[in-house]
Amino acid sequence: MTYNLSTLENGLRVLTIPVPASESVTVLILVGAGSRYEEKKINGISHFLEHMAFKGTQKRPTALAIASTIDGIGAEFNAFTSKDHTGYYIKAAKKHLPLLLDVLSDMLLHSKFDPQEIEKEKGVIIEEINMYEDTPMRKVGDLYENLLYGDTKLGRDIAGRKEVIKAVTREDFLSYIDRFYGPGNTIVAVSGGIDDESSKSKIQSASWRTNQIPASLAGRQNPNSQLMKLIRELLGGWKRKSIVELEKMRDEQKDQATLVKYKDTQQAHLSVGVRSYNLTNPNRYALGVMTNILGGGMSSRLFIEVREKRGLAYYVRSSNEMYTDIGNFVTQAGVDVARIDDAIKVILSQFKRISEHPVTDEELTRAKENLKGRLTLELEDSRSVASLLATAQLLEGQVRTPEEILAHVDAVTMLDVQKVAREIFVENHLNLAVIGPYKEEGRFKKILKFS
Repeated sequence: MTYNLSTLENGLRVLTIPVPASESVTVLILVGAGSRYEEKKINGISHFLEHMAFKGTQKRPTALAIASTIDGIGAEFNAFTSKDHTGYYIKAAKKHLPLLLDVLSDMLLHSKFDPQEIEKEKGVIIEEINMYEDTPMRKVGDLYENLLYGDTKLGRDIAGRKEVIKAVTREDFLSYIDRFYGPGNTIVAVSGGIDDESSKSKIQSASWRTNQIPASLAGRQNPNSQLMKLIRELLGGWKRKSIVELEKMRDEQKDQATLVKYKDTQQAHLSVGVRSYNLTNPNRYALGVMTNILGGGMSSRLFIEVREKRGLAYYVRSSNEMYTDIGNFVTQAGVDVARIDDAIKVILSQFKRISEHPVTDEELTRAKENLKGRLTLELEDSRSVASLLATAQLLEGQVRTPEEILAHVDAVTMLDVQKVAREIFVENHLNLAVIGPYKEEGRFKKILKFS
C-alpha cells in the first residue's frame, strides 16, 4: 500500500493514502486526546466535545447548516471518542474533497460552543448515558474496565457521569481544547480516490519515527502538492503549542477481582479476562491469533463449547483492548441467568486448555486466514483505511501497513500462541464483571478458578 506522510511547519501530520479505483474519499481528523485525559471533575467532556463540534461554527452557525452542507452531497459523517483519541470524519464522492477538508477544519478550529446549544445537548448526552445503562451487553464492557482500573482516568466511562455533564460550561470546553488539542497531537488522514502527487511516493513505515524528521524538513515534503496547499491553507495557521501529556499507568494485580451489578434482567451478561499486553508489545500478533482461536467467530472454541454444545449463551466472543501503556484480554457472553456458573466454568476451562496444550495446525491456519480476510475486506473502505493507518501513526508513532500486519500474523507459530496463553492466563489474575439479577459476589468468587 502506498501512502505519504508529511508534516506542516506547526507540527500537524498529514497522511494521504490512495485506494485504487475508489470513487469515494474519506477525510479523518484524529486528535490524541480522549477520556483518559480527563480529571474526575470533567469526566465525559471529551465525548461531549465531539458532539458540540457538529453544533455550529463561525462560518456555519448552526447544526442544521453543517448537516445540510454534508447531507447535500450525500456524504457520511460522524465522530467517535475513545479513551486515548477522538476522531471526526466525512466520507463522500471524491470530487467533494475540498469541501470535506473545509468543513472538518472549520469544526476543529472554529466551533462556537454556543451556551444554548450546550444546554440542549446536555439532555442528549444524558439520554445516551441512560441508553448505555439499559444495554447491559454494552455496559458490561465498561464495568470490566471499571473493575480493572478502578476510579482512575482509564477506569471511568467515556460517556462520563450525569452530574458532570449537567455542570459543564462553555469555559470548560475552551479550557479542555487549550490543554489537549493542538497540531502536534493531531493527524489529518485523506484516503480513497485521490490523484494528488502527494500520494505517489511509497514510504516504508519502519524507517519513520516522529523524532527522526529534522526540523528543517518539516512541512517541505511535496511542497507543490495541491492537496497539501489546501490543507496548509486551512490548518497551517493553527498555532503550535505544548499539550498536556498522558499519565501512564502500571498494570499490576496480585489477586482475583470481581464486580457484580444488580439488574433485573432475563439474560446475564459477563466479562471475564486478564491483563495482557500494551499496543507496542511484540506479542500482540500472537495474542490476536490466540484470541481469534478462543472467541473470534462461529467456529471458535468458546462459541462451540459454550453455545453450540451446551446452549449456555446467545453470544460469546473474545477481544483485546490495547493502550499505549497497558492492555487487557476479555471474553464476553450473554448467558442463561440460571446457568451462569456453568458458562463461567466452561470459559475458564478453555483458558486453561489453550495454555496447557498446543493448538492444532488447522486451528492456527484458520485463525490466521480469518484475521487476514477481515483486514482485506476492511481495505475496500476508504474510511477503514484512513483509520487503520492514522491510528497507528497517532498512537504508535509509525504507520503499520497492511502488508506488514499480514506478515506478522503469518509469522505466528503454535508455540507463540501457547507462550502468550501461559503468560496471561494466571488464576490469581482473573477478573470477572457481571450484570444480572444477582446480589452476592461470593458465589462467583468460589468458581473463579481453573479446575
